[in-house]
Amino acid sequence: MPRTRDKVLLGLGGVAGLSVAAWQTMFPWLKYDLDFMRVGKKIGQHMSKDIEIKRYIIEMFEETVARCPKKTMIIFEDREYTYEFMNEQAKKVANIAYEWKFKVGETIAIIIQNHPSFVWTFLGLQKVGLGVAFINYHNRSKPLLHTIKVSKAKAVIVGPEDELFHAVEEIRPELDIPLYLYGKSTANVPEGYISWDDLMLNSPAADISKSLRSSFTLVTPCIYIFTSGTTGLPKPAIVNQGKAIGFSKFLMFSEMTPEDRVYSTTPLYHSAATLALFSVMALGGTMVLRVKFSASHYFEDCRRHKVTIAQYIGELARYLLHVPERPEDGNHNIRAMIGNGLRADIWEAFQKRYKIPKIVEFFGATEGTAAFVNTWGRVGSCGRLSPFLNKISPTKSYIVRYDPRTDAPLRNKEGRCILCKIGEPGLMIGGIPNPALYAEGFYLGGKEINEKKYVRNAFVEGDAYFNFGDLMYYDKDYFIYFKDRLGDTFRWKGENVSTNEVANVLTALPFIQDANVYGVEVPGADGRAGMAAILLKDTVEFHTDLLPQIFHHCEENLPVYARPLFLRFIKEMPLTTTHKQKKVQYVKEGFNPALISDPLFRVSAETKTYIPLTTENVSQFMAKSRL
Repeated sequence: MPRTRDKVLLGLGGVAGLSVAAWQTMFPWLKYDLDFMRVGKKIGQHMSKDIEIKRYIIEMFEETVARCPKKTMIIFEDREYTYEFMNEQAKKVANIAYEWKFKVGETIAIIIQNHPSFVWTFLGLQKVGLGVAFINYHNRSKPLLHTIKVSKAKAVIVGPEDELFHAVEEIRPELDIPLYLYGKSTANVPEGYISWDDLMLNSPAADISKSLRSSFTLVTPCIYIFTSGTTGLPKPAIVNQGKAIGFSKFLMFSEMTPEDRVYSTTPLYHSAATLALFSVMALGGTMVLRVKFSASHYFEDCRRHKVTIAQYIGELARYLLHVPERPEDGNHNIRAMIGNGLRADIWEAFQKRYKIPKIVEFFGATEGTAAFVNTWGRVGSCGRLSPFLNKISPTKSYIVRYDPRTDAPLRNKEGRCILCKIGEPGLMIGGIPNPALYAEGFYLGGKEINEKKYVRNAFVEGDAYFNFGDLMYYDKDYFIYFKDRLGDTFRWKGENVSTNEVANVLTALPFIQDANVYGVEVPGADGRAGMAAILLKDTVEFHTDLLPQIFHHCEENLPVYARPLFLRFIKEMPLTTTHKQKKVQYVKEGFNPALISDPLFRVSAETKTYIPLTTENVSQFMAKSRL
């Protein structure tokens, strides 16, 4: 009997006489597929079993409690919280929520910072079948009010921090639902709120009958996670019980076991942290939690708590590299880091300095229908999309050509999408393997908001794909690479410019810590001209000698249309709470010296450098410019 590996390869070509070695010679990329199938098969089996026996997230947690009650579930601020203790607190929450008599699947919003109480509040609400809206506690005013209302929350539970109370108090007149407040007793709770502490104090830690959630199905809401709101108000992505099961398997791509300790500084309201939390509960691991990211304490925490798997997101790694080097940098127990957003320009430097054995970069979207994972450590890649894996996957995904003027897929004369070639950037679209799971759409909010995410009739009449809104490409081995988010790519001189690509070139200069690249409007010119907000390293003082170096570096490494026409030197890089660069304000300010107090420069082809742009000379520059 040939091995399974042999069977797979021989079956691909239908030619029984060819050896495994011959197939690998003809298709060298197949070895990566076989490696992935080893991991993917195991994860797929776990998912299928959980779906079959209806083992939802709350069941996973309760089984782990029964199996290892005294094991530490969460480490927070040097205190250890066992599975048994977390369950006792969750049961108190469940008994409070039971008295509300809300229906299964109805929603409660929680606004709680990273703390074990976030977790036990979520679990308690799940025990009685309620969905939970994870509200971004950094939101204020209109965005905060919008997230609560659009989630259709029946009540709001607010953490004890003063800033959270003040944020909710600002919008309280427009809320007509109960507001529960951690950190206050009935004696001193502000008017309009109910003391959650007193309710917890008086609530019994009695088990709640599982019959209360017997009507759970795969499409019953589990949680709602909100988008960043960079293109309008935040939208609540639906994570139903079926998708939550998928979340709980994600850290298996880093070969997680119950003995692992997972470190996360990402806000728990974000899907990246939820992947870690659900994986920990499902396998019975331990989560090391911190209120917020601290570059100077990141590896210190990992050493102290013997972390074995660490999570990263966005530009987190860049800020860890920015910390002054220490002899103990590589002294830790981490065997893998998993996350998304690690840029290729710092990947190897980060991995080498901190001695990280394995980096697992992934690509996906909370509301998306597919995800990709780079388990091979290929620098810069976020997964693979090979012909074979795509054929056997229940979720067919493709990279297709797009129209940069409309951001929509290009169509051929038959009206169908056009596949991209190797190395050609295009739009990632993901198939929808089980439409029933998306019966309510990708977001709460109605048909119109959901329809925008569909690509219909892509290859045959009646098919439907999810539009990730991201530009990707793949190499000859079918490893895929993130190029840009639609909207981050801008058009200049009839060509498409990738902000991510230009930023990677700029940060290759030894004196540049980070670069935020974007397109700005130029009166009388088509498209947008490139501009870069540059953050120098702490040890570097700005001097005009740096300008010709930037000019020549861009000249040597970028096509003429992609070279930044404007530079501004900033003192700190504005980031979202998930360590992604903010661009909106910079785009609004453009290259207007009246709005920008930072040192501002424009390109000078004559002198082969960048020269100052001021309120005195900007009009003259615009009049003479041949942009």
